[in-house]
Amino acid sequence: MTPGIPPPQINHKKHNDSMPPTSTPLRGIALMVCATLCFALLDVTSKSLAKTFEVPLLVWIRYVVHCLFMVAVLGPRMGRNLLATRRPTRQIVRAVLLVCVTGFAMAAFRVMPLAETTAIIFVTPLLVALLAGPWLKEKVTPLRWAIIAVGFAGVLLIARPGDAINAEGIGWALACAGCYAVYQILTRQLSPTENTLTMLFYTALAGTVTMTLALPLFWGGPTPTLGQAGLMVTMGLWGGTGHLLLISAFRHAPATTLSPFLYVQLLWATTLGAIVFGHLPDSLAFTGMAIIAASGVALGLVERKRPRA
Repeated sequence: MTPGIPPPQINHKKHNDSMPPTSTPLRGIALMVCATLCFALLDVTSKSLAKTFEVPLLVWIRYVVHCLFMVAVLGPRMGRNLLATRRPTRQIVRAVLLVCVTGFAMAAFRVMPLAETTAIIFVTPLLVALLAGPWLKEKVTPLRWAIIAVGFAGVLLIARPGDAINAEGIGWALACAGCYAVYQILTRQLSPTENTLTMLFYTALAGTVTMTLALPLFWGGPTPTLGQAGLMVTMGLWGGTGHLLLISAFRHAPATTLSPFLYVQLLWATTLGAIVFGHLPDSLAFTGMAIIAASGVALGLVERKRPRA
């Protein structure tokens, strides 16, 4: 799983495209909604397969297909520029963090409902706001502290102590959000100087290489049927397509316009969870999900007004 939360401060000038970014907000919003649907379909597929197959095996397949997809789509146009970077070490660390995000998310989906897991992972922007203080030397204002506290209160409404929600799954989801927050911080540091498509390719490449090296440790299990093998392939296609749609969306509209529409993924997750797995969150979980989404949007509005260097 790759949550539909975009890297902060995507640098449009680094795409090497001949056509400059254009401001067409409706097209950007439509692309964003389609991207969140792709991410939700990736989550549904991985949750279905994780009942039968080991999570590391699914992570490996997801990144192999994603990498091949990017080579096929971007390789003819970008060639060696896909690997051109000024900061390879940081690129690799960032990419490995995203592999951890995928694995932790799949482990959480394996034991928890789709919508609740997605909502907990969406506390990532709140964690980024916390980390930005000590890491990026950004001032965390009382208003930001209040928004962060309210957002985590929403998590408590979903993960109620002693309730039926799986504690192990909550741990995996929070680990996913933590890794993704560090990934976002590194993205913020890299984006001013690095090509966005190159950054995306490094995530696919690092996932493929690291999981292939570890393949002997988790190879085995049941032989997938033809249908299951097809679903495994779609994981990489959903992930790759979702990321390309996300990047395209930010070429047509600014982040301040698109950010609220990221939370459409919660609606997709709730709908698909009900259709595919027959699960609907209860009223308290719905409230917690709404609080997390509202906190994320509010934090985005506060960030929009904050002056930047």
